[in-house]
Parts: sequence; C-alpha cells; structure tokens
Amino acid sequence: MNIREEIINIKDTIINWRRDFHRYPELAFKEHRTGEIIIKELRSMGLDPKENVGKTGITADLKFGDGPVIGLRADMDALPIKETSGLDFSSKNEGVMHACGHDGHMAMLLGAAKIFSDNEQSYNGTIRFIFQPAEEGEGGARYMIDDGCLEGINEIYGIHVWNYQPVGEVGVKDGPVLAAADMFDISVKGIGGHGAAPQGTVDSVVVASHLVQAMQTIVSRNTNPLESTVVSIGKINGGHNFNIIADEVSLSGTARAYTEKNRSLIKQRMQEIIDGIAKTYDAEILFKYKDGYPPTINHTEPTKKVLKAAHKVVGDKAGMPYLSMGGEDFAYYLEKIPGCFFFVGSAPNEKELFETPHHCSHFNMDEKALLIGSSIYLNLIDDIMGV
Repeated sequence: MNIREEIINIKDTIINWRRDFHRYPELAFKEHRTGEIIIKELRSMGLDPKENVGKTGITADLKFGDGPVIGLRADMDALPIKETSGLDFSSKNEGVMHACGHDGHMAMLLGAAKIFSDNEQSYNGTIRFIFQPAEEGEGGARYMIDDGCLEGINEIYGIHVWNYQPVGEVGVKDGPVLAAADMFDISVKGIGGHGAAPQGTVDSVVVASHLVQAMQTIVSRNTNPLESTVVSIGKINGGHNFNIIADEVSLSGTARAYTEKNRSLIKQRMQEIIDGIAKTYDAEILFKYKDGYPPTINHTEPTKKVLKAAHKVVGDKAGMPYLSMGGEDFAYYLEKIPGCFFFVGSAPNEKELFETPHHCSHFNMDEKALLIGSSIYLNLIDDIMGV
C-alpha cells in the first residue's frame, strides 16, 4: 500500500476531523455546525467557500490557471439512529448518528483540499470542492445542481467508504454500481366484519397477503435473472383485534433496479398485479409509487482515471467492485456530466465485513480508509491536472 506522504503527514488532522463530525452529527438540511466547521477549515486554507448552496451545502474553487474543472464531492448528513458503538467519540446528539460514513467522506476531502491548497502552482485547472447536504433520502444533489454547483465542471468524482470490503481494497467499475431506489405505498380497502362470520366481508389481510406473494414473482419471473432487481415489502399495518376481519391494510416497500428498463417494468407489473388482485377479491387497492434516486452509472473514461489513481495506492486491490442494490444521489451528477463514484474498503478484516454494516447503530470504520481515499484524490488530480 502506498499512501501519499503528504497525507501521512496530516493523518492525525484528517482522523480528528472525522471524529469531530462523528461526535456532532446532523440530519439532512440541518448540517449547520458541520457546515461551520467546513467553512472555517476551507478559509484557513485560503479558499473562499460559497455557503447555502443547495440549502445547507458548500462549494469552494481552488484555481490554478487554465485547464479542466474537476469536482470532488463529499456528503454531509447523518441518520436518525441512536448510536450504540461505545466509541470515545460517539454521537452527542441524541438519536442522530453518522452510521454510513459521511463523516469520513468530509474528512478525506478536507485532507485532500489541505494538500492541494499548499501546492497552488502544481496544476493547470480548477478543483471544485463540493460538500453536499441531505444524501440520505432527501436528494440533496438535486438542490446543489439547481443552485449551480456543476456549472463549468468537466468531470466529477465521489468516494464512499465501504464496510463490505476490507481496508486496502478499492471498488471501481464503469456502468451501474448502485441501483435506482424507488418507494411505494399500497392501501387495501375491504369490508370488515366479525371473524366468525366472514361472509359478506372483503378481508384486507387476505388480499394483502396475496399481494405480497404475487409481487415476488416480478423479480423471479418477469425480469432477466442476469439483471439484478429487488422488490421488498418492508412494512405492513392493519387490523383491529383477533376476532375482527380487517377493513384496511397498508403496505410500504422499495423497488430497486440497475436499469431504467427494469425500473419501468417493475412499476408496470406492480400496477397490473394490483389491478388483478383487486378485481379477484372485489377490493379497492390504492397504489402510490415514488421515483427515488436513479441508478448510479459511472462513465468509462473517468472510471479509468480512478482505477489508475487507485492502483498507485493499493496496487492490484484496485478495481474490485462490491456491487449493491443501495441507492445514492450522486447519480444525479452523473446524469449531467461525466464522472465516477467509487468505494474505498473500510472494514479492518474479513471477519468484520458484515459485523459493522452501514446504517447500523454500532457502525464504525477502519480510519486508514480515509488516508487511502485522500491519496486517491491526490493521484487523480495529479494525473488530470498535473503539469
């Protein structure tokens, strides 16, 4: 492993940034203290950060002269989770936790920014540091784009620490790397009655049960088994008592796909199944489908640049993607301009790959991953903008 010497020299600073962000996490569009820290640090580097981009986001340009404009993005928000990790720097904000790694993303980008700002004559071009709010379901990237964060940018790059890969691996590939992440709500309206006298009723529990089973056939029988898709019912509510036939049941879930074709197919088949079951059981079924983040699809040439930059740090451990059906609003940037979103392994060893998963209350990471990520950023800019 070849972590950049400049990063090794400031490793304590990078780790301390991460731990400070972790200690004081903030939810989407409430990243006020987080933003204040970032602005303070960017100004100390001689940069002039632009505030309130995409509501609570921040951008800052480091200009070296004529050349490409390269965007580097880190997300800022935490999750509504009560932390149970027992870390010395555990969350002090009750019920809020950096359980996905955004604290590390900010720290590694600040680390790279510090090194870049100390070498102002080394490059041709401009680096735009993008600190984005509200990735966790609120689509903060869209607000950043609306406020012009991509104006003039030629390419954009982003890192996610990844506890599904050991530290020392870097997952990068072109094409889809994360899925479209859609949501849906279904309301089954039947006719209630006494559990001992089902005649004349329309049992919403029975109808909902058939819906759950039938929707699993979308993945198993309607989509190509070589093309990853998911339909999951995550929530069911209904009923009043053990001896009452329920008049209404609600269901909520998520649909995931790597392609727009399958995304559209899932939505269509869900509606067809709902219509058929409603007619079969004489029930009224209301269906609300909400498009979430689109698939995260990396562009070929930027991906090659990341692979080259990562190879200099981790050697043959670069280019080992662990694909996920999770969603990421970096996808909105990649719909607009070329770029690459990649993963830096952050689990200390094979045993811990699934013991501290993202979005769990005891999430933690191997902080060496931060040094790897910052080093890749340095190599990437060297390769793209170096003189």
